[in-house]
Amino acid sequence: MTFREVLRLTVMRRVWYAQVVSLLGDFLALFAVISVVSFRLHGTPAQVTGVQIAYMLPLALLGPLAGVFVDRWPLKPTLIGSDLIRAALVALLFVSTALWQIYLVLAALSCVSSFFAPAQSVTIRSHVPRQGLISANALMQMAMMGVRIIGPAAAGAIVAAFGPAICYAVDAASFVISAALIGSVAIIRPPSPGKAPETTNSVHAVVHEMGEGMRFIFHHAALSFVVLAMAAGLFTIGCFGPLIAVYVREWLHAKAGTFGVVSAMVGVGMLFGMPMVRRLSAHASNGVLVLTGLAGIGVGALLLGALPFVAAALLATFTLGFAFAGIIVPAQTLMQQETPHALMGRISSTVMSVVFFAQLLGLVLSGVLAQLLGVRAVFFLCAVIAWVLTACGRLLLSARAVAAQPA
Repeated sequence: MTFREVLRLTVMRRVWYAQVVSLLGDFLALFAVISVVSFRLHGTPAQVTGVQIAYMLPLALLGPLAGVFVDRWPLKPTLIGSDLIRAALVALLFVSTALWQIYLVLAALSCVSSFFAPAQSVTIRSHVPRQGLISANALMQMAMMGVRIIGPAAAGAIVAAFGPAICYAVDAASFVISAALIGSVAIIRPPSPGKAPETTNSVHAVVHEMGEGMRFIFHHAALSFVVLAMAAGLFTIGCFGPLIAVYVREWLHAKAGTFGVVSAMVGVGMLFGMPMVRRLSAHASNGVLVLTGLAGIGVGALLLGALPFVAAALLATFTLGFAFAGIIVPAQTLMQQETPHALMGRISSTVMSVVFFAQLLGLVLSGVLAQLLGVRAVFFLCAVIAWVLTACGRLLLSARAVAAQPA
């Protein structure tokens, strides 16, 4: 199915509109927070990294648990309730002046998002035909990258001119608009064959259902591979993502506006990469696309560390986004195609947990390594890691191809 055909589906269209609106608000608020910590509070690399850690840690820890309840609860109230709760939490940023307060608000937002993200994935899987999933996932990622182009640059300009409060207000309003869009359509989960879902909230039942999702991923070879590859890519990105602000300040000798533009080029790269992935998917396997993306991430990290100039930084972050497009869309599409409806919430939330944990590990290491070795050395290390993982993945694919050949 084409993009236009997918957007003719009413539920998909409203969910996509809601994604665009809420993501725009999220990027404005998040980059406003990072700009404040980096350029107003003169935060250290570890403190800037702490902003990302505070948001990602609950997503990494609560993912499998949230998926259990997403598979039990009705989708529409889960999505709307998550939006409205997050709107109220964003309002707390207006009165947050200390770092620990900012960390606490971001952690609370993340806890609620751990329920919204898998519910959204289940909604797409339930209302988009199988042949439209790659276009649907590409549309969702293009929405994310489109607002990423606008968000950082807009946040840098708005914070510099008016302060961060405007960004926080837009974010709160975006969640309310998203809830209204989702509330305007009927979202129905299709019936699942087999046994009825558990209704008890006992610890044993919840742990058993969490285990079902993890076992499905572990025993599904193709799904396990793309999950690990996506986690590896996000681990590499996580090692330097929040350090870009410090890199702009200390090596490019620029201000918040340049930080926003450099960060936005990741979105530009992904926006150009998504249509390319759709074309290549007809001729290349998911594994080849993912490995190519990993290699490209290494190239972008090398450029960022080797050439401390604004033009080179723009090219490097564009390369990172373009390469990551080859990882995220094939991985998400395979997950939705191969997962039964009854397990969709648990699988998507467990995958989310794995990749956020990998990115979180990269964030933690980046703060420590940047203090010891310097920001540019971390970028070089990321390039080496990406290429080593690419080589290992290539060997794994070759071994599986040989094993699959008839005797």
